[in-house]
Amino acid sequence: MAVAARWVATARNIVVLTGAGISAESGVPTFRDAQTGFWAQYRPEDMASREGYLANPAMVWRWYEYRRELVAKVRPNAGHEALATFEKLHGGDFTLVTQNVDGLHQRAGSADVLCLHGNLNAQAWLDTPRDCCHLDWAVAGDPPHCDRCGNLVRPAVVWFGEALPIKILGRAQHAAEHCDLMLVVGTAGAVYPAAGLARLASRVGARVVIVNPAPSELDDAADLIVRSSASVALPWILGTGDGRIAA
Repeated sequence: MAVAARWVATARNIVVLTGAGISAESGVPTFRDAQTGFWAQYRPEDMASREGYLANPAMVWRWYEYRRELVAKVRPNAGHEALATFEKLHGGDFTLVTQNVDGLHQRAGSADVLCLHGNLNAQAWLDTPRDCCHLDWAVAGDPPHCDRCGNLVRPAVVWFGEALPIKILGRAQHAAEHCDLMLVVGTAGAVYPAAGLARLASRVGARVVIVNPAPSELDDAADLIVRSSASVALPWILGTGDGRIAA
């Protein structure tokens, strides 16, 4: 960890990419881990696709309400808090990109989070909204909908078969191309294009540090691997803890 901390201290522009591992430390179940009990009978595609939503909108809406309830019961951990503190200190020289939809980075105090896969606690319209579609006016129900045209409200997350939000992905790629250090935290590195950000940073000459207790598919792109959890490693690496641990 000491090497990673020295690299952070001398870096001019830092990007952090986080995945499910940092939230798992807070007790957030992954998408598939949440499919227990009643929900185990459904395929992931039934819960996270336009087709699945149209086939049974009430069931899918209740599934996301259930997931929101799970997330509301947990708290950001020391890893989330370290990133939020670091952002306050470094501002424009720091970019936080996440694959997570749980909002824990924001709850920890991170102000500018690039959410590649959306936000579980935000809502959007299923179809292109007309003049009559206003989220604040949506009629309550399972799911809420526009009382004039019937357009359905949906979770503002990326479903199977959908592209990542183009502006957010573009900002993340720009940040990766211009950083001199990237920390890849708590991700298996199997989901693209998010995982491609680490390889992009490596190609342009940035140092890449993997922080993960288990091997990942991005280990071959790393200049340094820290086999530790985010909540333990990040306060030390980012200098927001009470001391240092030697690597």
